Amino acid sequence: MDQYIRSLENEFMRQDLPEIGPGDTVRVSVRIKEGNKERVQAFEGIVMGIRGSGTGKSFTVRRVGAAGVGVERIFPFTSPSLEKIEILRKGKVRRAKIYYIRNVKGKVKIKEKRD
Repeated sequence: MDQYIRSLENEFMRQDLPEIGPGDTVRVSVRIKEGNKERVQAFEGIVMGIRGSGTGKSFTVRRVGAAGVGVERIFPFTSPSLEKIEILRKGKVRRAKIYYIRNVKGKVKIKEKRD
């Protein structure tokens, strides 16, 4: 039964998105519908964590907005409003969920992963 569900989910999985991980700095382009118009808005920040699997898989991105206010958004991987994900920096972290960056004041410093 579980294999059957996984095979059905594979049809709906997106293959065009890159592999991201916690600590990566990404720019997520999201389609936003306002009235009868549609536009693409970029949300740039650090990936805090990835949760779930299959079609329920999602990731959280945090950025520091205006006046130093932290903004977090959760994006489902299978969302049709997700246009593209650009990886700006690969981060090197030792945790799967980096919630500790919520408590860090100022600019968050995450080491860059070397190839």
